[in-house]
Amino acid sequence: MRTIFSLLIFGLLVGSTVKYTRTISGFVTDSLTLQPLEGVSVMAGRVETITVTDARGYYKLPLPDDAQRLVFFRTGYQAKEVDVAEQKTVDVKLVGAQKVMYELLTAPMRSERLASGRPMQYISISSEQILIPNTEDYNAISETGFRDAQIQPVTTFSVDVDRAAYGNIRRYLTGGNLPPKDAVRIEEMVNYFDYDDPQPGGNDPVAVKTELSESPWNPGLHLLRIGLQAKTIPTDNLPASNLVFLIDVSGSMRAENKLPLVKAALNLLVDQLRSQDRVALVVYAGAAGLVLPSTPGSERQKIKDAINQLTAEGSTAGGEGIRLAYQIAQENFRKDGNNRVILATDGDFNVGVSSDGDLQRLIEEKRKSGVFLSVLGFGMGNYKDNKLEILADKGNGNYAYIDNLPEAQKVFGKEFGGTLFTVAKDVKLQLEFNPRRVRAYRLIGYENRTLNNEDFHNDQKDAGEMGPGHTVTALYEIIPAGVKSRYLPQVDPLKYQRQAAPAGASNELLTLKIRYKKPDSETSQQRTQAVKFQPQKWANTSDDFRFAAAVAEFGLLLRDSEFKGRAHYSQVATRARQALGRDPEGYRSEFIRLVKLAQYLSDEGTLVKKSDRK
Repeated sequence: MRTIFSLLIFGLLVGSTVKYTRTISGFVTDSLTLQPLEGVSVMAGRVETITVTDARGYYKLPLPDDAQRLVFFRTGYQAKEVDVAEQKTVDVKLVGAQKVMYELLTAPMRSERLASGRPMQYISISSEQILIPNTEDYNAISETGFRDAQIQPVTTFSVDVDRAAYGNIRRYLTGGNLPPKDAVRIEEMVNYFDYDDPQPGGNDPVAVKTELSESPWNPGLHLLRIGLQAKTIPTDNLPASNLVFLIDVSGSMRAENKLPLVKAALNLLVDQLRSQDRVALVVYAGAAGLVLPSTPGSERQKIKDAINQLTAEGSTAGGEGIRLAYQIAQENFRKDGNNRVILATDGDFNVGVSSDGDLQRLIEEKRKSGVFLSVLGFGMGNYKDNKLEILADKGNGNYAYIDNLPEAQKVFGKEFGGTLFTVAKDVKLQLEFNPRRVRAYRLIGYENRTLNNEDFHNDQKDAGEMGPGHTVTALYEIIPAGVKSRYLPQVDPLKYQRQAAPAGASNELLTLKIRYKKPDSETSQQRTQAVKFQPQKWANTSDDFRFAAAVAEFGLLLRDSEFKGRAHYSQVATRARQALGRDPEGYRSEFIRLVKLAQYLSDEGTLVKKSDRK
């Protein structure tokens, strides 16, 4: 049976000659709440006939002469096909994931396992549901505990603009499963969203903003948000790009949400290219090969034709593909441009260089060439998040997980500049807390981004990159001075280490230092600023502060964190709803729906359902 998803992909691969015979319009609403749905993709026939609903849920679309039906698709909802016949107006109600997932959760095969003990997982694509073994791999996460500010006042970490964890978590939830705890990287969840922090002034590529209030899940504690905003650069002013698409075409990429979605995503990227940009195409399966030599961005159809002819078969020699892609990038190197390999794969390397350590050493060697690496993860069931996270981290690039076409539009459309360009590299933050104001602190997330304090001044130590317009948020939970907490172990006070604070520092919460390199430099620059102790009441904080806190609280619940305190899903949804702020693409609204879905799938949801039955 042909799925709706395959229809979407088919539309992207058809030729460009289209005759339009009429226009169709209508409104799309949530079937349960009857509220208008913004951001619903409406498609008919071919890629040229695609639109998105506005804030009223309204769409208007020219129909090609061969169009027989419309397809409506939005993340968190069941896709819907509607025959159009001769209608000029079609209104549609989309069914939310909660209802679809209830049917999945009550299916008789829900708890089946393989003989090996590995769980079976439902994979749902449109109306089709299949059951496959889950062999996905994630690096273990050990949460950072509270540190005594008297003993360890200094904390250092690398910024992180990766956002893959959020898309992956969304995929699990809309598939009827809570994600594995190690798939929940809270900093990537928080940084999936944009925040309205001020632009940097002068020649600084990054601005810093701080905000302090009460912790919503641990009464008596404080929550500190540190917001970094990279300078926004208009697309026309971005440097010329030398890109190499590195595509996994091994047999594991046959599924419709893998190679077909890769093709669709890269077609969207090609539409963003300028005449001064160049693209080459390298593929790998049992071996690696050059499909398209470096080609000007103005030859879009030639690039798309090379992408669209790809098929999946064979084993996965990822290491050889990486070597060849870097070689092609270096042969076409642009001295003052953006040189980047874009890897699209499920991460299931199984031939040649395939171990985590070997892949890490390979990427660390290749990044010395000045070529950056962006990693795009696809698929489910055998997804190797652990490998892809290492590649992006060590390759001076970013990491995104693309679970559907709207996410590809987000990565390569709305966030094109931030995804592919860099304004500051090896960005590090170092905070020194004032023990007069802070008894203890802990960084929420960033477990695999922490650095030794001495690494802050070491320009050889790799750290994170920020692209144009990127926002990065870091959250610290703070135990104020004089406050007792069950999170602190009993430790005898130090005898010799006390020092008098400098004059005027008694009202300082901390001193913040940021170091970064310009994209073409290997020498870092440093800025330092003192942050005053100025806690605000929760109601007086910004929408960004409260929404970021809600996302972090959601992550604590998904991880079943020992630091979650009084967190619960209904509180997360309420706080997020009160802090929606500007939400033109509907990402924050989608977050609330995911919270409700997670609540339904969790023990908290089980209690609610039992209460309802009574």
